[in-house]
Amino acid sequence: MIAPLTLRSEAEALAAPLPPLLAEAEHLATTVLLGDHGRRRAGTGDSFWQYRPAQPHDEARSIDWRRSARSDANFVQDKEWQIAQSIILWVDQAAAMGFRSDDNLPTKGARARLLGLAIAILLLRGGERVGLTGLRLPPRRGEAQLMQMAALLSEDETTDYGAPEAQGMLPHSRALFISDFLGDIAPVEAALTRAADRGVRGALLQVLDPQEEAFPFDGRTIFESMTGSLRHETLKAGDLKSRYLDRLAARKDRLQMLARTTGWQFTSHHTGQSATQALMWLYGALEHPR
Repeated sequence: MIAPLTLRSEAEALAAPLPPLLAEAEHLATTVLLGDHGRRRAGTGDSFWQYRPAQPHDEARSIDWRRSARSDANFVQDKEWQIAQSIILWVDQAAAMGFRSDDNLPTKGARARLLGLAIAILLLRGGERVGLTGLRLPPRRGEAQLMQMAALLSEDETTDYGAPEAQGMLPHSRALFISDFLGDIAPVEAALTRAADRGVRGALLQVLDPQEEAFPFDGRTIFESMTGSLRHETLKAGDLKSRYLDRLAARKDRLQMLARTTGWQFTSHHTGQSATQALMWLYGALEHPR
């Protein structure tokens, strides 16, 4: 497990040279329209968007007691401005992300978490609400939110491959998924389709190890998943190279096609490259969603 304070410190250092990401007044034609009144109060939207059932994380002061009195459940008002400025992150924390081919390189998971937290810092500095998918951490602002995010992103999952969640994404908000995307593609397709149906636009960042890009294996080789549940031994690893690279290229093409179809953006990054370069791409992708 990565220490939350260490992850936070590294993310702060990475984000420091970049300007804050300014929220767009209208990031999509179908997104929230601020109207003539604009932003009267920082952090609060003036126009009603929708009622939604209250969640355990909602504060009592946010509950609309008049609406709640008409039913057996409590309801919260979502405001247009709040929705327009909400960004939900999913960072893959599964075991496969713990791979690195060289001790001088970070693991895929360490790089993914660093980038996820660094972009969150930029977004929060720009006045936007940032949270995590799956209702783990609903979009909010502030220092406390950043600390909670660092703590949650420092946890590890025991499954071989992670799967993104579309739950918790507000209509017409933005989202970011960071993973190696080497597991089952079906959950990725389902999450992107659900997001697109809700008018959510965002970015996919694929993080790979340089060895996964080059496949420098020959002769007798044992391939084993990070949990040890998957294992393959071959005497002629070199014979697998062309097939492996073809499948990797096909996976990237599939991710690119999914992104294009749903209005998202996609790129690949490997841990031997500059983290700042990847952060700049995320900055642009989230500032100007398609």
